[in-house]
Amino acid sequence: MKEQSFDLLVIGGGPGGYTAAIRASQLGLKVGLVEREELGGVCLNWGCIPTKSLLHAADVMREIESASSLGIDVGKPKIDLEKIVGRSRDVAGQISGGISHLMKKNKIEVIRGEATLKDKNTVFVGEDQISAASIVLATGASPKNLPHVVVDGDRVWDARSAMTPAFLPGKLLIIGAGAIGVEFASFYKSMGSEVTLIEMMDQILPAEDSEVAEKAKESFSSQGIRVLTGTGIESLETKNNGLLASIAGAEEKFDAAILSVGVEGNTKGMGLEGLGVELEGGFVLVDEYQQTSVEGVYAIGDVSGVPCLAHKASHEGIICAEAIAGELPLPINKNRIPGCTYSYPQIASVGLTEREASGRGSIKIGRFPLLANGKAVAVNDTDGMIKTIFDEKTGELLGAHMIGPGVTEMIQGFVVAMSLETTEADLMATVFPHPTLSEAMHESVLSAFGRTINF
Repeated sequence: MKEQSFDLLVIGGGPGGYTAAIRASQLGLKVGLVEREELGGVCLNWGCIPTKSLLHAADVMREIESASSLGIDVGKPKIDLEKIVGRSRDVAGQISGGISHLMKKNKIEVIRGEATLKDKNTVFVGEDQISAASIVLATGASPKNLPHVVVDGDRVWDARSAMTPAFLPGKLLIIGAGAIGVEFASFYKSMGSEVTLIEMMDQILPAEDSEVAEKAKESFSSQGIRVLTGTGIESLETKNNGLLASIAGAEEKFDAAILSVGVEGNTKGMGLEGLGVELEGGFVLVDEYQQTSVEGVYAIGDVSGVPCLAHKASHEGIICAEAIAGELPLPINKNRIPGCTYSYPQIASVGLTEREASGRGSIKIGRFPLLANGKAVAVNDTDGMIKTIFDEKTGELLGAHMIGPGVTEMIQGFVVAMSLETTEADLMATVFPHPTLSEAMHESVLSAFGRTINF
């Protein structure tokens, strides 16, 4: 049995875990990091990064198919699914290797294996015992399952299987229309699959503003994606080299299905219950500095609850590392965490939805359609809008909701504005460059106060 000792031991090498480890090392702590699989976690290896590679291929396919409207005839494109998938795996591998370099650069010892907590200062990885003054749980989350849907990796896929398909399904069923389900719908539709997207809630993208979600539904439907809301899967079984699904009382055949109905924290088998770490709804409860109910034990990222986003995890990693080192970091403000969906069209948001904001008092709402934006018209991509929500009395920006090309890159402008407590007057006085899609952000602000120029 090998024994080791650290000032801080991080369990999990995803975006939150490796960021916490790096920041703690920068602050002079001796840091160890336990990881059972690839460095970078689900996000880098099986989520954020490889899916963006797939979705970029889908974007290129759409550009090619629409090129004739710009006067460019390139003929019918040919899809090589194996190459598209292979590139996405290469991208994930390249960046995972970069994380290994960062661990060495910052003198962080990476320990391979499964971690179990004996007490708040002792962890076992296999037979090896590790002691640490502080422990950070960064174990992430795993996809939820449905009792009557069995993921087999053959024709019923989870996200990992859907990223490495052995074949392109002619008819594809996607169960769950959150960000992951919607992104897969965009990818497979662009590759040529006939896609049906179903969602139990009354709107797709349940976390988004209802107006933007409805706009997204209309856009997906116009592309040929069949979208059913308020609809669940009643049964799904393999039959005759395909799948037979019962949806809303009717039976329908599909070639494959993707299950994407949310996630739950990875908390089992670690000894948390015996240690007294408090859980709620499958996630670890934490305070403003990410400390759990057990002193010296912290939790960050997906395992500490929604929103389950990589950038939230990374920021929480910095907060807890600085708190452990004796500094006084600013706690994370969850109303200022942007959310992005990389479908076509893209969706991005920050802050309160219209429904949430209206429950807090009088508000002003601005809207600006991209069909009135010069750059959007020039690049032939006008399907979208920018929506902003302000407190009527104070001018505080309460929320921003965007759908259209490039909005996942533009949302940060509103995030910075909210972080700096910018008012509507500040935003209206800001000079936006022309011609850009970002001008629609400015026009949306002007719209909220009856000053729109170009619509």
